[in-house]
Amino acid sequence: MTVREVAVEAYRETLPVLLPSAVGGLFAGAVLGGMEAELKQVTGLIVLVPALLATRGNVYGSLGARLGSALHQGLVEPEFTLGDDRLNRAVAASMANGVLVSAFAATLAFALLVALGRDVAGLATLVAIAVLAGLVSGVLLATAVISVVFLGYRRGLNPDTLAGPVVTTTGDVVGVATMLFAARVVLAAGGG
Repeated sequence: MTVREVAVEAYRETLPVLLPSAVGGLFAGAVLGGMEAELKQVTGLIVLVPALLATRGNVYGSLGARLGSALHQGLVEPEFTLGDDRLNRAVAASMANGVLVSAFAATLAFALLVALGRDVAGLATLVAIAVLAGLVSGVLLATAVISVVFLGYRRGLNPDTLAGPVVTTTGDVVGVATMLFAARVVLAAGGG
């Protein structure tokens, strides 16, 4: 294959994914802009936003990469079955990592803000929001990653090319939306 053919193939696979990614990023920004009340009520929550969004992309991007490698090596079939131990373990590891890193990020944000002498919501409130958002976004992102990687692979596309942009955008949209949901749930339960 020539360099030109490789470039054309890469653009053919990525452009249909990158354009919706730009729209998704704008949507995530709009949702974040709609969180003004929650951000005011939960002092310090804004500090968690970049950490939690990066976590979603990193953890579930890794899941997409593992699935892509497993598909290329013939270790998994491109269909979701509940009895597939490799797939189940990969999803469970991603979910556990996502939740643990969310709790760690909330704890670190709390400690940093306290050390800087800044106002901050209670540790339990920040951790509850981060963990709930991590759980809900984990289910949604694992489903999205598996679906996109398997569907793309079955259609002859390289899952490694698809996973990155899809996980990044979906992670931003789902991450911000689940953080808003989690903040509202925790605040309604008396946190804050």
